Amino acid sequence: MTRKQKRLALLAGVFAVAAGGVALVLTALGQSVAYFYTPADLSRLAAPPSGLIRLGGLVEAGSVEYAEGGAAVRFVVIDEFARTPVFYRGPLPDLFREGQGVVTQGRLVDGRLEASEVLAKHDETYMPKEVADALKEQGRWKEEGGAYKP
Repeated sequence: MTRKQKRLALLAGVFAVAAGGVALVLTALGQSVAYFYTPADLSRLAAPPSGLIRLGGLVEAGSVEYAEGGAAVRFVVIDEFARTPVFYRGPLPDLFREGQGVVTQGRLVDGRLEASEVLAKHDETYMPKEVADALKEQGRWKEEGGAYKP
């Protein structure tokens, strides 16, 4: 093998290894990426997404139903234009309630999101209960807006 052929073989090998690495990374990312949708987005799709998705909106008032002795919950996520039913088995976040913003993650099955995770959203005045209790004990708690006194 000449020097030029050795160099070409080395470059071809490096290129093959790099291409394989890129393919592995893209495959791993494709399996773990969860695209975000609103109920209106889902209603406009010609075919429902088959992979992991995130659904965001508000919990519809009057839609929360506990099942299986409280171990599971059914509720509806809404936006201005559509609604999507959700089923979740597991503990709900403390901030979860009707009318509150929520982001759920799971798979769409027969028009219903089978959620594996529920995240409740909060406004800018939110403060964890433990922090609020500590501030009250220190006498630095200010009732309106949940702010503290410096």
